[in-house]
Amino acid sequence: MSKIQILLTNDDSILSPGLWAAAESLSALGFVTVAAPREQSSGMGRSLPSTSDGIISKETVEVGGKNWEVYAVGGTPAQAVQHGVYEIMDEKPSLIVSGINYGENVASGITISGTVGAALEGASYGIPSLAISLQTDYRLHFTHSKDVDFSAAAYFAAYFGEIMLTKKLPFDVDVLKVDVPSKATIKTPWQVTRVSRQRYYEPLAPKRDSWDKPGTFRYTENMAIEPEMANSDVQIVRIKGLVSVCPISLDLSSRVNRDEFEDLLRT
Repeated sequence: MSKIQILLTNDDSILSPGLWAAAESLSALGFVTVAAPREQSSGMGRSLPSTSDGIISKETVEVGGKNWEVYAVGGTPAQAVQHGVYEIMDEKPSLIVSGINYGENVASGITISGTVGAALEGASYGIPSLAISLQTDYRLHFTHSKDVDFSAAAYFAAYFGEIMLTKKLPFDVDVLKVDVPSKATIKTPWQVTRVSRQRYYEPLAPKRDSWDKPGTFRYTENMAIEPEMANSDVQIVRIKGLVSVCPISLDLSSRVNRDEFEDLLRT
């Protein structure tokens, strides 16, 4: 029997310490192929832009005293998954993991997340997919800071990765979204959650005196805790300090009674 094949990607680029923490922990489960964006690609969602060059560079990175052959892809996280599945790997992976991301991917903004987007792309091929993120100060989100300890998140990447390799998840659970608190250890309890509807990262408008000048949006964390957040990914990570395990569906249809909704539209 051939070794279990795992495809690993992220949105923080091929050089991210979070990616390599995940690679090392997942290697205990099977053979890990790393295909990740060449450049920082946070906020890309599941985008597949035609402007990506698609160039794949084979590189060598040292992790845990071992040399890894990896693939830097000229594209988004979702495109890295595409290239990984259709070009790089000789056989279909049994598991796709995206992460470990600098910063928690919670609440309504998960559709923006390149980490979640890559997992959704993998799930669309019928492959069990895991998106894992670590709560960090938002000022570190676009860095490769070595002050961030990924050890607990790496443990949970392998923990839930093994579950997804050995158990068939229910229909409509296409992605497992795992968010690990910044102070978590391998003994931190986990809880199944739902996605909060709140806006977690608040946009900050560009500061400029003319539209002719460059201007990009920045963001800050919304520190408000809204009442609807009971058992949501935000509450469990931020308030309770537990690991959030959120089942995600590719089906974005609203969960309403369709007959009643049609009546509403027609009357």
